[in-house]
Amino acid sequence: MPRIADQIIEEIMRDFPALLVVGPRACGKTTTARRFAKSVIQLDHEPEGDVVRADPDGALNEPRPVLLDEWQAVPQIFGAIKRSVDRRPGPGAYLITGSVRSDLEAIGWPLTGRAIRIEMYGLIQREIEGATDLEPLFDRLRTEPMRSLHRTSTDLVLNDYLDLALRGGFPDAVLASSETSRRRWLRAYVDQVATRDADLIDGAHDPLKLRRYLEVLCLSTAGVPTAKSLYDAADVNSRTAQAYDRLLGNLLLVDSVPAWWTNRLKRLAKAPKRYIIDPGVAGAILGVDRAGLRRDGDLLGRMLDTFVASQLRAEARLSESEPTLYHLRTNDQSREVDLLAEYRDGSVYGFEIKSAGGVSAKDARHLAWLRDELGGKFLGGAVLHTGPRSYRLGDRLVAAPIAALWTRPRVNGTEAAG
Repeated sequence: MPRIADQIIEEIMRDFPALLVVGPRACGKTTTARRFAKSVIQLDHEPEGDVVRADPDGALNEPRPVLLDEWQAVPQIFGAIKRSVDRRPGPGAYLITGSVRSDLEAIGWPLTGRAIRIEMYGLIQREIEGATDLEPLFDRLRTEPMRSLHRTSTDLVLNDYLDLALRGGFPDAVLASSETSRRRWLRAYVDQVATRDADLIDGAHDPLKLRRYLEVLCLSTAGVPTAKSLYDAADVNSRTAQAYDRLLGNLLLVDSVPAWWTNRLKRLAKAPKRYIIDPGVAGAILGVDRAGLRRDGDLLGRMLDTFVASQLRAEARLSESEPTLYHLRTNDQSREVDLLAEYRDGSVYGFEIKSAGGVSAKDARHLAWLRDELGGKFLGGAVLHTGPRSYRLGDRLVAAPIAALWTRPRVNGTEAAG
């Protein structure tokens, strides 16, 4: 299945000696990277890992490009890659994949200046529907902020979006033959990551406490909980909670979206917004199905927000315009924007996420406030809903179905070209 990362990987391999692809376990990194490799070394396969540990430099004497899969199992491979690149520079030598984020930004990391890093996540709906040729969402929003989401329509309704969220984006879950199989796979995935993978980073953690803390995070996904409320609910102390936050972040199970700040606005909250990376994982950990979500309006809203965030996160990380995602909230909570994309020139595009099948200008009031405060820096804003069509809500504001994130805009009743 084509991925939106394919073109980026191909371009980087043409120009640079090494590419590091980081993403959650089982999100499709290896399958994608194999397309570009002539030889593969699976570092998490114990016999191959042992050989590399014994002679990391000699292990790289393979036809290039060499795919080194799951670097975290044999981290000393980075030093060998550095020496190889320094001795024999040239593009397209090494593809490195990893399921942890730890130490990659540390001073003294061996591949500084030698490897380009990209992040991959699970399948997003644009990939599942085969629309990888469509221009990346945030690049479209940058050049045509109103048109990109305005002329769209869909047959999807709330139940469909909840099903998409509970399915998640991991390829094995997406391709599962039944809902029962999907749930079993997701539960096994969580067990694998919270035990074996976590041991690779921190063998001193308590698996039961870690699982309980992760469950608390799932209940508060897409929220801005205080640290104390989390560790009190999980019945752990603050030091343990901090360690678990680092661990789950390194395992790419949890993501923190920072609070947006500008000197144009006062009294903005600084706490990050926390997300479970994949809504299917959250659903599996909580043991909830669609009927359960419909009985809990708060959790339903959180899961829908988490699903939308999973689409936007992948689009933002792999778009040419490279916006950074934030959230916005005032200290008195009178103003709030669910997600905010800021481009490198300081311009922003805002998103509100609603479970309703139709929205009005009242639902866009926080976006309108931000527009009036920022003036020309405000590109536009969308209230994403579960209804069938898009329509304007005012100056630079649009209501759009969530499916507009991956649907081609229509021109005169027909689909626009990619």
